Amino acid sequence: MRGGAARFRALHHGRAPGDPLVLPGPWDAASARAFEEAGFPALATPSAGVAASLGYEDGSTPADEMFAAVARITRAVDVPVSADVEDGYGLAPAELVERLLEAGAVGCNLEDSAGGVLLEPGEQADRLAAVREAAGDRLFLNARVDTFLLGVADPDVALERAAAYVAAGADCVYPLGAPPSALPVLRAGIEGPLNMAAMPDGPSPAELGGLGATRITFGPGLQRRAQEAVRAMAAELAAARPGS
Repeated sequence: MRGGAARFRALHHGRAPGDPLVLPGPWDAASARAFEEAGFPALATPSAGVAASLGYEDGSTPADEMFAAVARITRAVDVPVSADVEDGYGLAPAELVERLLEAGAVGCNLEDSAGGVLLEPGEQADRLAAVREAAGDRLFLNARVDTFLLGVADPDVALERAAAYVAAGADCVYPLGAPPSALPVLRAGIEGPLNMAAMPDGPSPAELGGLGATRITFGPGLQRRAQEAVRAMAAELAAARPGS
C-alpha cells in the first residue's frame, strides 16, 4: 500500500483521551473485509488468531504460512494492515522487513520473549534498531514488552525496556498482560503511543483510552468469539439432524 505506513502512523497521533485507535484483529480475508466494511480505518492481525485459522497452535505457524496469510488479508482490504510476526521467526532484520513489505503490511509487532523467556533488553533493542534501519519509515514498529505476561509485575522493569525500545526506533510500545491499574504509570513513563489489549471481562476500549492507551488491539479474542459462534451453529445443526 503506497503511503500506508505514513497513513497508519498518523492514526496514532493527536488522539484525545478516551478515543484510542481501535484495531480489530482479522484472521483471514473474510474477517478483514467485515471489519473494513464496519468502518475501521486500519487492522492488526493476531498471530494466535491466524494460527488457529490455519490449524496451528499459537507460536507454531511456519513463517511462510504466516506471511502468506497476511498477504491474503492485505489484498482483501484497502485499509492499512499491521502484522503480528511473533519474535520474527529467526529472520535477519533486512529479510524480515522485506517479507513484511512483500506481504503488504504497513507495520508489525515484535515480541521481546521467546519460549516463555524474556530476551535481554539490550539484545532486543539492537534487533529493533536493525529492523528500523532496514525499514526506514516504511514500517510502523510496535515493540511488545512481555514482562507482565511472564510474571514480572514491577512496572519499572517494563518502563526500562520500553525506554530502550523507543530509543531504538520503536513507534509504539505494547506491554501485553499489563493490568489496567498499571496503565497510568505506564502512560506517564512511556514516550509515544501505548498499545493495550482489550479483554472480554476487562475495561472497554474507551475506558482503556481514558486511562492512557493510544491504541487497542484484541489478540486472538475476536477469532475465538467467532469460533464460539461456529460451535453454537454446529451444535444447533447437530441437534436438528434426523434421529438425533
